[in-house]
Amino acid sequence: MKTIYPMQAMSLARVFCHLHGYLQPISNAQIPLVSVLTRTQNNVKHWQHTAPQPTSCRLQLQEECLELSYGGLVMHFDYVWLRDHCRSASCYNSKTNQRNLDTANVELNIHPTNYRVDDENLFLTWPDGHVTRYNLSWLAQNSYEGQKQSAMQPRIVWNSDIYTSAKVPFANWDKFMTCDEELKNFLSNFLLYGIAFVEGVPSTVEATETVTRRVSLIRETMYGKMWNFTSDFSRGDTAYTKLALDRHTDTTYFQEPCGIQVFHCLRHEGTGGRTLLVDGFYSAGQVLKKTPEHFELLARVPIKHEYIEKVSKHQNHMIGIGPVLNVYPWNNEIYMIRYNNYDRAVINTVPHDIVKRWYVAHRELTTELRKPENELWVKLKPGKVLFIDNWRVMHGRESFTGLRQLCGCYLTRDDVLNTARSLGLQA
Repeated sequence: MKTIYPMQAMSLARVFCHLHGYLQPISNAQIPLVSVLTRTQNNVKHWQHTAPQPTSCRLQLQEECLELSYGGLVMHFDYVWLRDHCRSASCYNSKTNQRNLDTANVELNIHPTNYRVDDENLFLTWPDGHVTRYNLSWLAQNSYEGQKQSAMQPRIVWNSDIYTSAKVPFANWDKFMTCDEELKNFLSNFLLYGIAFVEGVPSTVEATETVTRRVSLIRETMYGKMWNFTSDFSRGDTAYTKLALDRHTDTTYFQEPCGIQVFHCLRHEGTGGRTLLVDGFYSAGQVLKKTPEHFELLARVPIKHEYIEKVSKHQNHMIGIGPVLNVYPWNNEIYMIRYNNYDRAVINTVPHDIVKRWYVAHRELTTELRKPENELWVKLKPGKVLFIDNWRVMHGRESFTGLRQLCGCYLTRDDVLNTARSLGLQA
């Protein structure tokens, strides 16, 4: 594996800075020393984050905060924060991982009366005599400066060639249901790429439900828990037809769109119907690389999406509001895309002097999403279950003929990530 250090790779850092979370142009001083850009065997660029290496530390008590230089980071900690986050037995229950200290009782102008530091720890004495001990590595990991340089979730963004070259393995149904290591490998690939497959699943709704429950709780919506549909237009949605569907994310009309989507084609007696997959984070990264102001606009302007259904006994009116691109405010790392031109409602949340700029930015993102090299086409077949990160990877389909029966469900995102963390993965 070849390692490219950021100080030696300004152009690459600019290209992939979206993985690391910067909206603003990157200067030499801004490139973190705790990250390296690596190339895997398949030449896929991937950010890896490493903990700061132990070094000597420098400490300075300022009027409003404590300044700590350690592990290549210069960090600042408010004194109230330092008192509030004390991990002593009286302040924090290590068995339940919950805070004992009543933050409302902490003096807002508190200052330590004494301090000392050794190779690994910082000790602070407070006015009431209480002593707080912090491990220096813990402070570096949990500082704002440290979090600003770290990704919440490592990812490999991809186009068709990158994903195909990676040769990501599929999980096997029998092993998946009985072996936690197989589940861990499956979730690791899912977190990295935003899609993952399980093969050998019996072609029934019941087996599909079983394999999804291995990963997470099912999120029940107005479509029910498990949905099983054909092109009979039984619901007021284009998905219930034989028409082609352009790339999109689902449930943009929910205030919190469903996190994971599951598809299983139980049978298809006809032609066409391939599934389209596009990594929205890859395309958003191309926008950030070429026109950062468009990325910022799409991450700032809230847009309404709406679902109105008046079919038979189904009467629904859902509205979700949020920007197309959602980023964490402390490091500008993208974590969700809300993109669905079918369900986008009237644009009435944008001032007139911004509307045209928003359309231009949205057009650039759409152009990136529709580039053929960014399209991964797969043929779903009985026994092959597809899991999609609905906050990242868009799906669509080509038109088809004949009877095509599909089943699936939505999963609660929090529970998927909970399962991953329980298995030791970063999520």
